[in-house]
Amino acid sequence: MRFTKMHGLGNDYIFINCMAGTPDGLPELARRLSDRHFGVGGDGIICVCPSQRADFKMRMFNADGSEGAMCGNGIRCFGKYVYDKGLTNKRHLAVETGAGERELSLLIRDGAAAGAAVGMGVPVVQPPVALAIGDREYEAVPVSMGNPHAVIEADAPAALDLTALGPQVERHPAFPGRVNAEFVRVVNRRELEMRVWERGSGETLACGTGACAAAAAMAALGKLEREAVVHLAGGDLQVRWEEKSGQMFMTGPAAAVFDGETAD
Repeated sequence: MRFTKMHGLGNDYIFINCMAGTPDGLPELARRLSDRHFGVGGDGIICVCPSQRADFKMRMFNADGSEGAMCGNGIRCFGKYVYDKGLTNKRHLAVETGAGERELSLLIRDGAAAGAAVGMGVPVVQPPVALAIGDREYEAVPVSMGNPHAVIEADAPAALDLTALGPQVERHPAFPGRVNAEFVRVVNRRELEMRVWERGSGETLACGTGACAAAAAMAALGKLEREAVVHLAGGDLQVRWEEKSGQMFMTGPAAAVFDGETAD
């Protein structure tokens, strides 16, 4: 089976062309290929599938084999994949995801897609909830971007032990279906620093839906403008939350790493 390794700000996925059919056992395939020692290595796999109502359908599986509804960095790479591989010549695409259809506007440079602006849907920001973890209490803002997020302010996100804290937030009883956890610091009214612990994958270098969720949470609290830059370990994302429509837009890069073929 052939595949393409791609990343958006270091959030890396293994892309599989499923236009002619989907392999069996996708959860196990995701676990096997995502292993960074015995597999290809990645935060999960993304399947490029046909759609009955959009240009394409995206299915994504986390490194632990669980299926996710949406991936912001992954969908930018998805757009690059279908354009660069000649599956479409459109620069504006509708992609079906588990969170609904998402619109992409590809950024083309020298005949290849270098990134995309993505309509991420309408964030649903809920009132803060208190999370008792160990001997501390954290205030988390639940946000849905089609997938669940918990946004927590921290004075110094870089100093946090996410390997200990991340799993406890992800699996906290307040979130029965598990949750993606964002730890953020407002740099100023137009900049946000963020680390992310992704449900099913652990800490990643970037998370597109998480960046949108964090920006929406801080904007809803009056601490951030509706247009801002989110600084992540893998680089920066530009986000814009339209007041009139309620739509969130995200812009960032997409890159191909290599093509390969599995041994079995």
